[in-house]
Amino acid sequence: MIHGILNVRKEKGYTSHDVVAKLRGIVGQRKIGHTGTLDPDAEGVLPVCLGRATKLCDMLTDKDKTYEAVLLLGRATDTQDITGTVLESREVPEFKPEEISDVLQSFVGEYAQVPPMYSAIKVNGRKLYELAREGKEIERKARSVQIYEIRIKKTELPRIWMEVRCSKGTYIRTLCHDIGQRLGCMGCMEDLLRTRTGRFCLEDSLTLEEIRRKKEDGSLMEDVIPIDEMFAGYPRMQVRGRGEALAKNGNPLSLDMLFPYDGKQAKGRQSIRVYDKEGLFIAVYKWQEQKESYQVVKMFYEKL
Repeated sequence: MIHGILNVRKEKGYTSHDVVAKLRGIVGQRKIGHTGTLDPDAEGVLPVCLGRATKLCDMLTDKDKTYEAVLLLGRATDTQDITGTVLESREVPEFKPEEISDVLQSFVGEYAQVPPMYSAIKVNGRKLYELAREGKEIERKARSVQIYEIRIKKTELPRIWMEVRCSKGTYIRTLCHDIGQRLGCMGCMEDLLRTRTGRFCLEDSLTLEEIRRKKEDGSLMEDVIPIDEMFAGYPRMQVRGRGEALAKNGNPLSLDMLFPYDGKQAKGRQSIRVYDKEGLFIAVYKWQEQKESYQVVKMFYEKL
């Protein structure tokens, strides 16, 4: 079984679940999970976790994202993108560049965003898009997201090409809709490309077909990122003696059980990567001052 992360380039027409299903067939294992949904008509970076790395899914979902999007002004739809039913059309004025820039920059910072009805958010056990398909619309609470940067790449009205760097949970469709409203002419998202999520970037991603070819020629493991690399900023420590059995059961570890993996002592009390004497990655631990010991944060060792 493969244990690690693949940086997949999701193509248009696939859901994130489709990508996982196809990967299961390509690599021949069921234990695979994705790290956050991308709309079927969107493309771009989708880190996928395999084997024991599926324990990382929630941690990778939590990362900041970068997108390239095309905003189409003059049209509002029920899905907030061009795939939806048109609700309203308006003429697009001949905006001056600074007018457009001022409106876009007004969204930078903390932004209270109301999630779209066509989303996978659950309300009372049901996904919003299921209710939307039944013709139902319910009140949604605004959620605080962060827009770190919006950069206009090109403007040819009624279209605006922009790059957005934002926090997790940001709907670019809704951002496009809200920008259109603030400009007074409505708007929706025409195209979306995710270029980065956390450390994963588009330049290093692989399409499903590229992954298939690498699996067939035996070179796929060159592109599988080991689990412990996701914590590269943490010192590597080994456990010896009875500490090894304690670590493999997720028990607290005292300082005298830990030894520098490569001769580099951890500086102060911090999070560490813990390995056994054979170099097998066991878990991430964090120092707890009150308990005067290292406590497990995430366990990756599994008993055979």
